Amino acid sequence: MDGGAAEPASGGLAAGGPGGSGTGAEPGVSDSLRTFGAFLQALREHAGLSREEFADRVGFSKHTVASIEQGRRMPDRDFVERAEPVLGGTGALRKAAPHLSRQAGLASWFRQWARVEMTAISLYTYECRVLPGLLQTEAYARAVSMDVPPLPDVNELEERISARIARQELLAVTRKPPTAFSFIVEQAVLERWTGGEAVTREQFDVLLELIERNWNVEFQLMPLRQPSHAGLDGPMRLAETPDNQWFAYSEGQQNGRLIASPKEISLLQQRYAKLRSQALPPADSLRLLKRLRGTL
Repeated sequence: MDGGAAEPASGGLAAGGPGGSGTGAEPGVSDSLRTFGAFLQALREHAGLSREEFADRVGFSKHTVASIEQGRRMPDRDFVERAEPVLGGTGALRKAAPHLSRQAGLASWFRQWARVEMTAISLYTYECRVLPGLLQTEAYARAVSMDVPPLPDVNELEERISARIARQELLAVTRKPPTAFSFIVEQAVLERWTGGEAVTREQFDVLLELIERNWNVEFQLMPLRQPSHAGLDGPMRLAETPDNQWFAYSEGQQNGRLIASPKEISLLQQRYAKLRSQALPPADSLRLLKRLRGTL
């Protein structure tokens, strides 16, 4: 359900989709993120705090703070809640946060799925091309975006990466209720070393931390050798809404499709269930990830 760059091909490798590189559709621009960032910076400076001092008090890196202030990253709930008392406890950030746009940089044909995804109580993703966008580091997302022609211009690239990083707030266990995630990823995707050794090392570290910290995330690796494989038709994503309705999403090179047909969704659910039984169990997947990280 979310691949590489913005994620359309894994969500998608088209412009700004779930996980692809992002090349085919127009990215949206989120003035609300820029406005929130400027407001946050003004409050921080009014409080007499440097970016480093503020980052230390809220428990986030100065790079994260910079990204939010520059409108390139969506602030998650933890950030807003920690920032409020540090900046005077007025409640202004808490009131502004729900109005932020989460669509910046997403391909137009992906936005319909993104709206389903935003409120889903369950999200299932099988990916065989790139690491799902919800799991990507900024460096990995940048590498994926730069790999697939045509090359984006600077503004488009930043919008695309910001959109992907912003979507990661879906992973937060503080959501009410937290979304239940299942990811099945081909081992070969992680052994490709997308972006090089340094990018891969950081991606492994972030992924391991996420799996061990977020109890709402189940992660499975499909081993390199698996003679019986239910995912040979390609990536798939499934989402369950709060009223227990299911949707699916499929994606090609330059387009994507939201699926609402119960018959088609039933078929994809059968395939996903079989993939779960064919992939390594979560505990074995975690051990394999640690072994692969140890080789870097």
